[in-house]
Amino acid sequence: MILFVLKRVALTGLMLFGLVCITFTVSNVAPSDPAALAAGPDATRDMVETIRREYGLDRPLPEQFVRYLGGLLQGDLGRSIVTTRPVTQDLARYFPATLELVLLSMTLGVLVGVPMGMVSAVLKNRAPDHATRFVAVSLVALPAFWFGILLQLLFSVQLEWLPTSGRLEVATPPPPPLTGMLLFDSLASGQWATFGDALSHAVLPALVLSFPCLASILRVNRAEMIEVLGSDYVTAARAHGISRLRVVCVLALRNAMLPTLAIIGLRWGWMLGSTVLVETVFDWPGIGLYAVSSAIAGDFKPVMGVTLLIGLNFMIANLIVDILYGVLDPRLRTAP
Repeated sequence: MILFVLKRVALTGLMLFGLVCITFTVSNVAPSDPAALAAGPDATRDMVETIRREYGLDRPLPEQFVRYLGGLLQGDLGRSIVTTRPVTQDLARYFPATLELVLLSMTLGVLVGVPMGMVSAVLKNRAPDHATRFVAVSLVALPAFWFGILLQLLFSVQLEWLPTSGRLEVATPPPPPLTGMLLFDSLASGQWATFGDALSHAVLPALVLSFPCLASILRVNRAEMIEVLGSDYVTAARAHGISRLRVVCVLALRNAMLPTLAIIGLRWGWMLGSTVLVETVFDWPGIGLYAVSSAIAGDFKPVMGVTLLIGLNFMIANLIVDILYGVLDPRLRTAP
């Protein structure tokens, strides 16, 4: 098991280095001059050159890459030209909001998608199965930004049940910043009014972000449950008098969860990337909105930092899924 984990960690390191190379190359071939954008439209050539020297943009690309790689090894992602703050500091400020949103969406997707997939498989080709399949296809097909605007118009504008954007009302006191995630921090500090306000702000963006994840988990879990329920060992278990509930919820679900875990890991990385659209629609102050504003301003250091952070989280999620695969199926530990 230790060798299995070490192989996966080494593979993750190689993928992360490849991601660094790709993001650096793409950001430097983009047709824009960050120094000129930072200096402003009225800046002189000398002012632009001064900014270019200050940020090391006048160096050859190989030298810039080596310096950037050295900074990464020290936890330095560079400095934002727009905010003039280190990118690491900005990410530490904005990432907890995104992490909170993704955790809520993933929890909702798993808690709803897995049981719905089980029910759909047990009641195959019946009315509940047709209804869940229709819901799954619909949730995948709906564009996130369009659906988010519809929910805002319905629940915020028409019904006035939920707020339109942001994380807290202006008059609501924020909790002590323990993790940066308002729901957890308000619970830890016992600020129930703040928790309720933060939860009401998070409901709509979490729903929009969770729908494609929920649909994918539902479809994969349904397909695997149908296959497992039709296998010989399930028939033998039923013949030995094991209850149908135990067969479905314990024996069949354990084996069907292997592919479901894979889709959960994939969807985790996808959801981090999808926050760009959702956070823009709901004005959610996370790394997605931060990346969009930086890209519009031509500030590529934050964009590279956000890309690396999302890629790292995606790789860690897949590493955890690989390890869980090895725990659930010991045969995979000997695979190359």
